[in-house]
Amino acid sequence: MYPRPIPEDAKVQRALYVGGVALVVALWLLPLLAVMLTSIRSNEELMAGNYWGWPQKFSLVENYTAVFEQTAMLRFFLNSLLITIPSVIGVLILSTLTGFVLSRYPFRGSNLIFALFVGGNFLPAQVMMIPVRDLMVRLGLYDTVYALIVFHIAFQTGFATLFMRNFIAALPGELFQAARAEGASPAQVLRHVVVPLVRPALAALAILTFTFIWNDYFWAIVLTQSDAVKPVTAGLNNLRGEWTSAWNIVSAATIFVALPPVVMFFLMQKHFISGLTMGAVKG
Repeated sequence: MYPRPIPEDAKVQRALYVGGVALVVALWLLPLLAVMLTSIRSNEELMAGNYWGWPQKFSLVENYTAVFEQTAMLRFFLNSLLITIPSVIGVLILSTLTGFVLSRYPFRGSNLIFALFVGGNFLPAQVMMIPVRDLMVRLGLYDTVYALIVFHIAFQTGFATLFMRNFIAALPGELFQAARAEGASPAQVLRHVVVPLVRPALAALAILTFTFIWNDYFWAIVLTQSDAVKPVTAGLNNLRGEWTSAWNIVSAATIFVALPPVVMFFLMQKHFISGLTMGAVKG
């Protein structure tokens, strides 16, 4: 059941609702605000214990410059791009193909295959840690970007297949019947009918998959060891010192690392909204 809208004349209830929403938003943004303030503080203020007060001295340029001059964050950033972009492309391609076949060309055992795709998402990561690591060692991919690319494509394709299968299955069947009547092959149907109509799903899936892979930390430390191939999530852990940590530098690097998913969302938002407003058929 959906919640009933609050009447216009119920001023007390509306005020409580607005106040509750504002409180939740404030609590959610508070850690982000703390990180942003810490990223522009000087190290002297942090050593003096000024964590929540307004910065007495702004070290914005110094802290963000130090991220690239004193750390290997640029290398980690490039590694994340080398891992995330091919993984997202691979997931989109495989999930579109599997979703198209499982939704429009059922065959004996198709439900079992689909159940395997879905069931893999319920396995805890800790259960797969040792088998996946041993597999990458045997394949000679351990401690390379290819290990993370192969794993993320394999792991994310399960959820993406569920997403794409349901979306393609909801498309009007008349479109496929008309395409087959015109003599279109399955590949032509996929290219000229399905792909243009599933652009909103592809945009949403690209945003979700990019965020999942970019923010992954567990598999980044399981399948990589050297700094030459570590992504940004594992690289951030290297900024912590043995005895003390420059939290202003760590916070500045964290803000820098968080920018690509945000940029990805705003870049894909236009295509996502425009795709949702496109009609498949005219009534």
